[in-house]
Amino acid sequence: QVPLAESGGGLVQAGGSLRLSCAASGGAFSSQTIGWLRQPPGKEREFVASINWNGYTYTTSYADSVKGRFTISRDGAKKTVYLQMNNLKPEDTAIYYCAAKTSTNYQYWGQGTQVTVAS
Repeated sequence: QVPLAESGGGLVQAGGSLRLSCAASGGAFSSQTIGWLRQPPGKEREFVASINWNGYTYTTSYADSVKGRFTISRDGAKKTVYLQMNNLKPEDTAIYYCAAKTSTNYQYWGQGTQVTVAS
């Protein structure tokens, strides 16, 4: 069973919105941190956002480049993590990956979903 499966990518005009979904199974959803990372064409993979369980509550973190435009959230009943992306820019074009970890390094990865923002 695939631990993480992304969906929701596609082609959108600049200024538009997309919502990515990450369906988790098994131990992946119980991980301390579930995050979204992306790899733009010809560039290194980079952090986008994460949602973290600190033992008491969930906290979120965002890359500066997406703050105020992207929102990460989770639905425990559906074991799904979402990334709502608003006011998309051409530089947001990338393959978006969902990943989960309980320690330093992400140990579960999805297959990725392509997001293309046309100018």
